[in-house]
Amino acid sequence: MKKFSHRQKLFMILAVALVAVLLQYAFKQALAAQILVTIVGAGIALSMLIEMIHTLKSGRYGVDLLAIIAVVSTLSVGEYWAAMVILVMLVGGDALEDYASRKANSELKALLDNSPQSAHRLMNDRIEDVHVDQVKVGDTIVVKPGELVPIDGEIIKGNTQVNESSLTGESKPIDKQVGDQVMSGSLNGDQAIVIKAVKLARDSQYQKLVALVKEAENTPAHFVRLADRYAVPFTAAALVIGGIAWIVSKDPSRFAQVMVVASPCPLILAAPVAIVSGMSRASRSGIIVKTGSVLEKMAHPKTMAFDKTGTITSGRLTVDHLEPAKGIDIKELLHFAASAEEQSPHILARSTVAYAQAHQIPLSSASELKEVVGNGILAIVDGRQVKVGKLIFADPDTTQKPLSQTAIYVSVDDQYWGCVIFQDQIRPEAPRTMEQLRQLGVEHLVMLTGDQKAIAQHVAKLVGIHEVKADLLPEQKIAALKNVPENRRPVVMVGDGVNDAPALATADVGIAMGAHGSTAASESADLVIVKDDLHRVAIAVTISQETMRIAQQAVLIGIGICTVLMLIAAFGIIPAFIGAMLQEVIDTVSILWALRARHGTSNIDD
Repeated sequence: MKKFSHRQKLFMILAVALVAVLLQYAFKQALAAQILVTIVGAGIALSMLIEMIHTLKSGRYGVDLLAIIAVVSTLSVGEYWAAMVILVMLVGGDALEDYASRKANSELKALLDNSPQSAHRLMNDRIEDVHVDQVKVGDTIVVKPGELVPIDGEIIKGNTQVNESSLTGESKPIDKQVGDQVMSGSLNGDQAIVIKAVKLARDSQYQKLVALVKEAENTPAHFVRLADRYAVPFTAAALVIGGIAWIVSKDPSRFAQVMVVASPCPLILAAPVAIVSGMSRASRSGIIVKTGSVLEKMAHPKTMAFDKTGTITSGRLTVDHLEPAKGIDIKELLHFAASAEEQSPHILARSTVAYAQAHQIPLSSASELKEVVGNGILAIVDGRQVKVGKLIFADPDTTQKPLSQTAIYVSVDDQYWGCVIFQDQIRPEAPRTMEQLRQLGVEHLVMLTGDQKAIAQHVAKLVGIHEVKADLLPEQKIAALKNVPENRRPVVMVGDGVNDAPALATADVGIAMGAHGSTAASESADLVIVKDDLHRVAIAVTISQETMRIAQQAVLIGIGICTVLMLIAAFGIIPAFIGAMLQEVIDTVSILWALRARHGTSNIDD
């Protein structure tokens, strides 16, 4: 049997209403109109009953019972036009709620499209391009400069640097040599390498992330809608008032009259209208909210977890400072380092040159430029031999250990001159965002990152996060989120990389920094920040809180008016059809109040 959507039901009811009007007033067939409305109304009431049973099975108590009673009671006493008005409003409200809570397409299409699709397989000294699914364990694969590693493998030829930030959150490129493992989905550096496949494509690190997201999305968190919280007491009150009116008057139509004005249209309409308005307001602020229930959860988050690289930081390594050797002028150090690196495409070289240019350091043309694979650059600058790269390359006789931070080391004419230290820059708005989130009621701020613990703790301290969990793999991030106790929920996860996608899907609310972040992360998230601004997270909480406050006010206003009308109807003063019309007035008041959420109650920085 085909299941009709609420929108289809609404069009069906409107069509039936039109036919019924024509039958009664154009063709003077009142009985036919009553039979038509009764049959259709009974059918829809039955479908609502089935939906209500499914709702009760899921452990949620909705507003459907009162709606069914209102429809059945009015049909039973012959007030079919009142039943029709109620049906239009109820199904219209459900259709609006469907729109407000529309489901985002989370089937990971972007993640799959962006995953490695082909590989350069080496067969008898000949390279052939094959689909990754055709690669077998033990096959030899060539990975060219700047390409994604197509399969989990072990390097058997060549040295390179691999960017794994989208998989692990590690911000700096990782040196890889013969014998080292490389993961599918990581980005190869400036040197070609040859790897031996150690896993099939379906078992690779990238596909594991896809599986994790799918698993997380198949176990969504339960959350109660705003209207449902008032459903049980409101239904009980209506049934008590209607039952007493019936018993005292001994007239069943009195019960129907109470049920008509007790119809929970304000509950069904007000919250969705407010939520749609709040979603519209959020979109104007560069925040895409995928489902209406997200605003309910975002209104009272107790825990917020943040990825580091690309979320709290910019995700781009830039020069932090220089440490010259004793007796070396810092400007001279920068001059030689940047001049030697000027022609290199490496990210650290580009950052060094940009830093020199920003500080108006003149550069000289380098000659006899030679790249020593896996070590650095050797060049002649101003007639002097300059080495830039690893410490052991720049200063072979050194006894000092390399720094824990990302750095390149410089020597001139075989004399150690110093080093250039890089840092993933913290977003300038990050500290203000954390402080505002605390003011908005977020009790726990946590950093979940795959980066090194020392670096993560340093960044967390600068932005005002006191709880840090570092060196985490994607599955460990999921475990950390699942282990958040109930009294610290709802929990919100903010991230941007492919590695964050499973965590975003696991959290009660996943927020993706979508301006420069992974498309896969955006697909898995419930809320996407489309502007490159972390402060939008605090704005999203503010909008959610104001939206839900206005929605609650609209619902309570509707309930208050309905309660007064129920008490009046209990004395037989309000006929059923007039009561149905008064419902329109109540709905209008509730909707107009709910529409205030479109602009909110406070000014928010754009």
